[in-house]
Amino acid sequence: MNTLQKLWRTPIGLTVPAFAILLAVFGIPMIGLFLTTLNAPDFSIGNYQAFFAQRANVVVLLQTIEISVVATAICLLIGYPMAYLIVAAPKRIRIALIVLVIVPYLTSGLARTYAWILILGGHGLINNLLVYLGLISNPLSLIYNRSAVYIGMVHIMLPMMIIPLVSVMQGIDKSLMAAARSMGAAPFTAFWRVFFPLSLPGVRSGSLLVFIVCLGFYITPASLGGLRDAMLSSFIASQVRNSFDLSYIATAAFMLLAIAALVLSMVGFDFSGERGRRSPVAVLGIVARVLSKIFAPYRAQRWIAQLYKAGGHSPWTKIAGAGFMVVVLFYLLFPELVVIVMSFSGKPYLEFPPSELSLRWYRSFFTAQSWTRAVWTSIQIGLPVTVLSTIIGTLAAYGLARTLPGLRGLLTMIMLTPITFPVVVVGVAIYFGLVNFGLVGTKPGVVLAHTVGSLAFVVVIVSATLANFDWRLEQAAKSMRAGPLQTFFRVTLPLVRPGIIAGAVFAFIHSFDEIVITSFVGGFAIETLPIKMWENMNNTIDPTIAAAGSLLTLLPVVWLVVLYVAWWRLRLRGQPDRSLPNT
Repeated sequence: MNTLQKLWRTPIGLTVPAFAILLAVFGIPMIGLFLTTLNAPDFSIGNYQAFFAQRANVVVLLQTIEISVVATAICLLIGYPMAYLIVAAPKRIRIALIVLVIVPYLTSGLARTYAWILILGGHGLINNLLVYLGLISNPLSLIYNRSAVYIGMVHIMLPMMIIPLVSVMQGIDKSLMAAARSMGAAPFTAFWRVFFPLSLPGVRSGSLLVFIVCLGFYITPASLGGLRDAMLSSFIASQVRNSFDLSYIATAAFMLLAIAALVLSMVGFDFSGERGRRSPVAVLGIVARVLSKIFAPYRAQRWIAQLYKAGGHSPWTKIAGAGFMVVVLFYLLFPELVVIVMSFSGKPYLEFPPSELSLRWYRSFFTAQSWTRAVWTSIQIGLPVTVLSTIIGTLAAYGLARTLPGLRGLLTMIMLTPITFPVVVVGVAIYFGLVNFGLVGTKPGVVLAHTVGSLAFVVVIVSATLANFDWRLEQAAKSMRAGPLQTFFRVTLPLVRPGIIAGAVFAFIHSFDEIVITSFVGGFAIETLPIKMWENMNNTIDPTIAAAGSLLTLLPVVWLVVLYVAWWRLRLRGQPDRSLPNT
């Protein structure tokens, strides 16, 4: 008991369990992999020279960068105006729009990829519709090409671009735009000179997240792309499963990591926007100032001409903005709707809309032993991951919240590395980490592998909740002779409970949907629901997959309802009972 109290009094000590798991399962293996690429203890760059000596490796590496850059650019082009329109909407509509964007983000990436197979396939929704309308006689090649890869990747990553942008844009003072307009600036000029520079931290963080995650994409390019659209992660996965060339696996993984590190060094780790003269944004600013001086006389004349004109946005602008939001939300939500509707088809093949409704494929799903066993395996793994990551992650977040800001930032960055590195790199490192413990191909090994990523989600969410916590409440409780544990369970825990519940939900969803790391660590011995779906997608498109995909799609919606009910009940508890008479 004394040891626990001493540990409790040391905030940094609360992070020890989280960092112990992170280092043992992920950190130390990453260092070992890096030493392997350098042929330690001889230390040479022979592996990197051999990697670049093969033309196929160079082509795939450049192709990986190209696909990631293009997907990131498309997400930014679509996500920025979408985020701007969401922030500009009234509060109630804004909340609804944010929820509609978050729901696809929480939905299984595998289920969404499967949805695009149903939409773009040779006998998919689009081809069937075009044939029915008589516009084509033979199906178009809409799948297994680069365009299909971009469609699937952007669909999965777009919410990850929109959410940081919305978060930053909501903090921008809208009166600054009004002040710029009152000084004669045109709407676009006020936006470009005032709003856009203030939103650059969101652009930077969203672009970094999307680009780094895209570098490690494996499932979507392999499912929607052709042989010419392979990414480096596919090469790494095939090496892990087949020849198991350790030098190649480690070198290829660190090539992806080196690209991510290079981009971070160019863009910057600081998201505050203070980058100095070396930033590409600063260079663009210099060019903009030069052009501004050239067009200054024209702007002066235009300002005088429009000085006494009535302001306000054109109704056509509002219609165009509403239409754009509808199209983007349709793009995000329609694939999930297609999977759900098709899962109720009564025919032995998939069709949209179904000619007859039936629960046939749900009965097939729940009566087939292979599917129910896969679901049960996912639950057996997901629940321990949720409990373990929630307890350890909450302790770590509490400890980090009580440490010095500088140290807190460094430790938080280390804690978030498993979800900021390309997922295939994380999978390779965790695989070799669990090999040392003899846990590859076991459920405890998969639980530890999932916990590494789930910890990061819990720490982020609980830390955000603790950021608004009034620490004077703890001091007040201790002044009334409450012990550290009693203070935590009676004061701190009830106030941060919504964040803990949300962290637990994200931890479970992350574990239940994880496939890349599971395929490395579990091998052929552990078959979770995503692994079962992935194998069936590669072999045959059984309509039973539609029922499985529908359940994975509805899972985050159920969790959101649970979160809302928990929040609503906590809010009711905090309100006084108005039925009692005042005394």
